[in-house]
Amino acid sequence: MRIENSFIPVDGVGETTERRLWERGVTTWDEFDPGVDVAGVGATTADRIESFIAEALARLDDGDAAYFDREFPSGERWRLYENFREETCFFDIETTGLDERRDRVTTVSFHQGGETTTLVAGEDLTARRLREQFADASLLATFNGARFDVPFLETSFDVDIDTPHLDLMYPAKRVGLSGGLKPIEKELGIDRDRPDISGRDAVRLWREYERGSDEALETLVSYNREDAVNLRALADAVCEALDEEVFAAVPDGDGD
Repeated sequence: MRIENSFIPVDGVGETTERRLWERGVTTWDEFDPGVDVAGVGATTADRIESFIAEALARLDDGDAAYFDREFPSGERWRLYENFREETCFFDIETTGLDERRDRVTTVSFHQGGETTTLVAGEDLTARRLREQFADASLLATFNGARFDVPFLETSFDVDIDTPHLDLMYPAKRVGLSGGLKPIEKELGIDRDRPDISGRDAVRLWREYERGSDEALETLVSYNREDAVNLRALADAVCEALDEEVFAAVPDGDGD
């Protein structure tokens, strides 16, 4: 599903009215006619839809993901993904604990445009490098990053991460995928090259690296990189499932 299929950002258009539009054959902005006979779309709402479409077309042409992030209900942010897939930065962090004010970020992996980069504490993990990694992204994607990864980085490095953010934990729950990232990956058939390790293992590996084990760091980085890379497969699967549930399942017909 693409942004251009969406009317729900318009004041006065909820899920029911949007679905009525789709069922009437108005599945894209180009197909909207202010004279359409749809319950809930009177003259005032039709004017609002036309105004939204005019603004949204210009914003989409400019690649302004932040505009759509503001306009869409938070639960519908997944609709941005198809348009901004190639400019999405998937990222994941490893830490020495769960308290962003006491514990330390050890590695951060980013996956965007088919390339994966990992920053390591004590080497190249700095506020400047974090800003550089996020600079080219139109959309960020994490798993539980709204509550963990983002606030951890903001507190630890005094950075503001204000790029539109798709936390995949929430749309995953919407399609019946609950629990942690690894069980969800297994349920979806997303493979890993290395055996799974726990958060406790990640801390242990970092401590071993601090004591001089380069092999421990290699294992930790490999694990962290797989987390970031697999987020793309998760985003693809979850957004496809939501598309089937929300949009593709709309029955054909003109609403008569």
